[in-house]
Amino acid sequence: MSEASADIQHDYIIVGGGSSGAALASRLSENGSTRVLLLEAGRASHPWSRVPVSFGMLIDNPAANWRFFSEPEPGTANRSIPVPRGKLLGGSSSINGLVFVRGQPLDYDTWAQYGNRGWSWQDVLPVFRRMETFEGSGDETRGRDGPLRVSEVPDQNPLYDALFAAAVAAGYKRNADYNSPDQEGIVKTQATISRGRRMSTAHCYLRPAMRRPNLRIITEVPVERILLEDKRCVGVAYRHNGRVVEVRAGKEVILSAGAVKTPQILELSGIGRPEVLAAHGIAVRHELPAVGENLRDHINARIQWRIKVRGVSYNEMARGVGAVKQALKYLATGGGFLSLPSAPLLAFLRTRPELETPDVQMHLVPYAVKNPKRRQLHDFPAMTVACYQLRPESLGSIHIKSPDPAVDPAIRFNFLSDPIDQRAMVDGFRMMRRIVGAPPMEPFRGEEYSPGSAVESDEQILTWIRNNSETAYHPIGTCRMAPGPNAVVDDRLRVHGIAGLRIADASIMPTMPSGNTNAPCIMVGEKAADLIRAAA
Repeated sequence: MSEASADIQHDYIIVGGGSSGAALASRLSENGSTRVLLLEAGRASHPWSRVPVSFGMLIDNPAANWRFFSEPEPGTANRSIPVPRGKLLGGSSSINGLVFVRGQPLDYDTWAQYGNRGWSWQDVLPVFRRMETFEGSGDETRGRDGPLRVSEVPDQNPLYDALFAAAVAAGYKRNADYNSPDQEGIVKTQATISRGRRMSTAHCYLRPAMRRPNLRIITEVPVERILLEDKRCVGVAYRHNGRVVEVRAGKEVILSAGAVKTPQILELSGIGRPEVLAAHGIAVRHELPAVGENLRDHINARIQWRIKVRGVSYNEMARGVGAVKQALKYLATGGGFLSLPSAPLLAFLRTRPELETPDVQMHLVPYAVKNPKRRQLHDFPAMTVACYQLRPESLGSIHIKSPDPAVDPAIRFNFLSDPIDQRAMVDGFRMMRRIVGAPPMEPFRGEEYSPGSAVESDEQILTWIRNNSETAYHPIGTCRMAPGPNAVVDDRLRVHGIAGLRIADASIMPTMPSGNTNAPCIMVGEKAADLIRAAA
């Protein structure tokens, strides 16, 4: 699928075939008279991608992953933190941890309250329903005939039973469906997995659409800039086999390159903060100061415990001969270690009783790794509980470091700069210990391996989080949606001041959805298709 198309006219050009872009391309091309070109910088696929456990295998693999890194910052011990992003058709939906979380009604009502009409919970709920086929039980808020298959993790383990009981003993409730309007409680994870296979947007949206003659997909073609005529976007320039190819759109260009690459493309095109552009010798074509600002992500703190009971931790069951057994189990049944998402159990909890809704999310995992970057399992039975604040207030930025499109932009998270974030993370850390320390976990719980019981005071906990935590891989907000000059797109996803240009990806999110961001990204792609078709 790697080929040039300089001589072809298209109605719509979509830049980026990830979670949002793939859904958008599929929906727009449902109209046979609409000509759609989808440009993807990464490859068409990777042989491991359809196996769920590939989230660990591809987390540092340049064949499938952009492998970005953040800039060192004092607030996180001057570490350069890995920022994995998918570099395949399907984008991060092809390499992520497969956890499916819509978020809370509060999230989308907040977007609407900021002036984004059409983005309230009641507005986006029909889109969430339309996009999914949920294979579990649920109420009328769940979809049953959408392209994206979502299932509850079927894996059974006595450790899971103990964790559920421990959470209840610690004062927290169970929840049958956290993707209903009530998110709160400890839950079995719902994942973009069906019959043991990853359900990426490449598989669920693009694969069926590829038969359409009006949809053209070109991979391994990084877009370097958009083409402007005065204040109108007329096409894009991409690199193919060492040369630059220009293609034109008859109607619109839609950037769906993600929260990292979309602001980079805008700035390379002369759209953004004048001082940023001037520092790299780029002429200002359109001043838009919000480009690259408002970055948010989840900082993820993990605690690891040794496990006393044999046969419940995958550190034991998926190493050595156990790894062979797990591979055979997966081939025979589609189950076992290779079929798991990044966490089979979740908890959405409130750190303070006066809060209206949960403000932290926990991931409960029946194994522990030496290095989150490479997913190497410890050689002793262990488990992990991870926690992040659902709606962080700390704001960062993503801006170009060079006029060369091949140079990655500067990612500055500014993690834990807001006192609200600091308090939530310390409180969430203590809640993880409270759950695992509850009586039902006594038969299973060994010593706290990391960070260990010596890290106890608020100051010690916060320092440990600063020194050790990674991101949860959920960057959003760098081209935020809102009316007025302190935003990049309006509520129709149109770039302020530039005709013929929209953005549809995580970068438009004005605040963080409460949870993993893949489901909201797919919703944005679906919603963008509605907005574009309504304007045609």
